[in-house]
This record gives sequence, structure tokens and C-alpha cells, in this order.
Amino acid sequence: MQTTITFKKIDTSDSLKSYVQKKLDRFDKMLDSPAEAYIVLSVEKFRHIAEITLNCDRLRIHAKEDSESMYSSIDTLMDKVKSQINKYKEKIKRHMSGNKQSIKDESAEFYYSNDSLDHPATDRIIIETIDYKPMDIEDAVIELDSGRQSFFVFNNARTEQLNVLYKHNSGKLGLIQPRG
Repeated sequence: MQTTITFKKIDTSDSLKSYVQKKLDRFDKMLDSPAEAYIVLSVEKFRHIAEITLNCDRLRIHAKEDSESMYSSIDTLMDKVKSQINKYKEKIKRHMSGNKQSIKDESAEFYYSNDSLDHPATDRIIIETIDYKPMDIEDAVIELDSGRQSFFVFNNARTEQLNVLYKHNSGKLGLIQPRG
């Protein structure tokens, strides 16, 4: 692993360099291809700050940690980097195994219930049943914000019609309601 260590507002120390290098050598075994690590060690008042940018193939990790001791900052920083590498490797392993859980939503249970449809276009349709209850728009906004879905279907208590509340890409909310 190619390593660059920069010291800011702190004297250059061979013991810190060797400590960081020893910690980074553990990651060589975890990474599949050659990596570059840029480490910045700095001191601001009483805070000892360790920062790393790790580039390896398609993986880019940036982490920062501060504490009252430079060695504890480095230890915590390396633990963060290790967990991010493990998370990335687990995602790749899950994706390569054919188990597309990184794409699918495990919490949603969908089922296909109409066996009489044999048209190829209907094979792509997933039918999901929902229970909707009468509520105000404000309550629907709270329900939408509390869940992980990007839309919420409800029966509008004022108009007694079925409405859909959804999240725009811009961050705003949209409401779909029937005319008339």
C-alpha cells in the first residue's frame, strides 16, 4: 500500500509513522488490489485529529477522528476504516453471489395472486395489497416521513377519496387525488 503521511501543527515523529504503517498493513490483506492511503495527523488546541483518504480500485473511503491522544485517534480511525471495508466487501459478496438483497427491499412482502393472466406483460407486474385508513393530509405526511417508502396511500378524511402522497426528487412532497 502506498502511504503518504502529512503532519500539521505537530512535529514529525517516526514512532507515529511506524504506528500508522503497522495499522495500515492489516488492510493490505483485506483489499484485493493495490491501494493508496493519504493520512493527515494534526493538532488543534487539545484535539488530536487523524484523517484518512483511502483509494482502492472502486472503493474510496474518507474518515476523520479526533480525541485527546493521537494514538487513540488513529486506533478509532482504523476501526472505522476496517468496518467500511468489511461493509463494502460484504456488499460485493452479496451482489456476486446472485442474492440481490442490496437491490431488493427485504421488509416488503409482495405476491402475485392472479393465476389466470398468462400474458408476458403481466409477468412483470407485482400485485401488492394494502390497508388504507381515513386520515388528514397532515397525518399522512407524518406516516410517510416515519416509513422507508417513497409513497403513502390513504383515504382522505375530508374528501373521502383515495389519495397518494409521495416524495419528489427535489425533496418536496406531492399529493395525487382524483378530480371531481
